[in-house]
Amino acid sequence: MSLQSAVRSPYAAVLIVAALWLVCVPLFSIPPRYLPPLPAVIADGVSVWPDLAAGFWRTLVETVLGFLAGSLLGITFGIAFAASKTLERAFFPIFVALQTVPVIAFGAIVVIWFGNTILAKVVIALYLAFFPVAVNTLRGLEQADPQRIALMKSFGASRLTLFRKLLLPTAAPNILIGMKLAVALSLAGAVVGEWFGDTVGLGVMLLQALYFELIPRVWVLIIACGALGTLLYGALALLERRFVWWRPD
Repeated sequence: MSLQSAVRSPYAAVLIVAALWLVCVPLFSIPPRYLPPLPAVIADGVSVWPDLAAGFWRTLVETVLGFLAGSLLGITFGIAFAASKTLERAFFPIFVALQTVPVIAFGAIVVIWFGNTILAKVVIALYLAFFPVAVNTLRGLEQADPQRIALMKSFGASRLTLFRKLLLPTAAPNILIGMKLAVALSLAGAVVGEWFGDTVGLGVMLLQALYFELIPRVWVLIIACGALGTLLYGALALLERRFVWWRPD
């Protein structure tokens, strides 16, 4: 690996941020309330490692399930809206209005409906993931070239063939963009859902750390949530490079 590639690597960025954190906190006498020393954060993370690992796994499961369900629902509605302008005019404004409802308010209703279960967290994650996928699916399908559509129809292509050979490949880059937005929102939804009461999860640990003012613990959980979000986003980016190779630069 060349020096230029190493500098541009995300790992290099992490090391640079860690080095600045390690040096600047004692150098500028930053109060621990604002930014605790990095060794204190690492030590706190090690001390709660079993709980942190269990919480990481629980939040990962909730996020992935909510993301997959929200993406599937979003793609389905995006296709339906593209196929029928009547459906789009009837239901799209409702979905827009639903997105203005604060996630805390929606989460409270979901917990009342489903109780303090993993299903409630998945539904909250689904709620946040659905809309960006639906919008990007719809916009991607609308970008199909009308001349190509007319050409394929002139050769007798069925609606299914038209969808598989032209519409879906055209929309795929947009769908992946929506999914990458959705996975971050799903993580936020899962964490917020855990605030309504649970025993395991990064959101639970974060709420406890805030309540007892455990500042290093708060930073441990911020880093853990960031690592989880980066992991999921990176997995989607890898799938995009592997399967959507025709995407525009």
